[in-house]
Amino acid sequence: MLHSDSSANRLVGIGLISVTFLCFALLDCGAKWLVKALPVLQVVWLRFLFHAVVSAAMLAPKFDSGVLRSRRPKLQFLRAAMLATMTGLNFWALQYLQLAETGSIQFSVPIIIALIAAPLLGERMDAARWAAIAIGFAGVLVIVRPGTHGFHPALLLAILNAFLYASFNLMTRQLAAHDSPEATQFFSSVGATLAITPFALATWQSSPGALQWLILCLMGIAGALGHYLLALAHRYAPASVLGPFLYQQIVWMVLLGYLVFGDVPDPAVMLGAAIVIGSGGYLLWREREGAR
Repeated sequence: MLHSDSSANRLVGIGLISVTFLCFALLDCGAKWLVKALPVLQVVWLRFLFHAVVSAAMLAPKFDSGVLRSRRPKLQFLRAAMLATMTGLNFWALQYLQLAETGSIQFSVPIIIALIAAPLLGERMDAARWAAIAIGFAGVLVIVRPGTHGFHPALLLAILNAFLYASFNLMTRQLAAHDSPEATQFFSSVGATLAITPFALATWQSSPGALQWLILCLMGIAGALGHYLLALAHRYAPASVLGPFLYQQIVWMVLLGYLVFGDVPDPAVMLGAAIVIGSGGYLLWREREGAR
């Protein structure tokens, strides 16, 4: 059940979403480190396997309470399959791109949500919103730099992932009105593990070393905690309130990229990120004003 839209509940939702994006930044950092030595699908599968184990351990005391019962099981498994696909695309792109590059493109998600809301949800778009969408995608082009030496095909994977993530966010909000965050957490981890299993086994190469097992375990904890808090945050605050806090993830991405990999984003990435954040922030501000 969704909580009432109050100032106190919005603050709780903002706090939860802030921890969520720190968890996701740590997850991406661990993945980028692992895919240098292991196949992408193997890393994706082990990431979700640990996620499922951690989720089961967290939720074991509630198995008999009915909290894991879903009113929308088909939507839950569709969300799980989408999560597995998104993770595979993201980890694949991270083999070639900096954390800041994939993170900056991901910030186009609020812009994409506004774009798909018009035909799918029947929302009316004025000229200012269309202009913000156009400017936001111009910012993505600044990051991608098609036709220049700075372009890498893996950037297209990150863009596709952003479109999937926008749909994933809308689906999360829809499920929050029907299922508990515990149910969403459990179905996401187990469903994604099952969906990726045959592909992971087909590409399996070697068993991870001790340090790699440790990183995978920490990724499972970060993934389980992050996705649980994501579902929980949407029960306390609407997406229009939570959306702007996606942008704090760039701080963690840049910091972790520099500390772990020695990566420094070039000016084009930072300029494009600023454009995308500005246009996305405007769209989210318009959404909140409309809600009021």
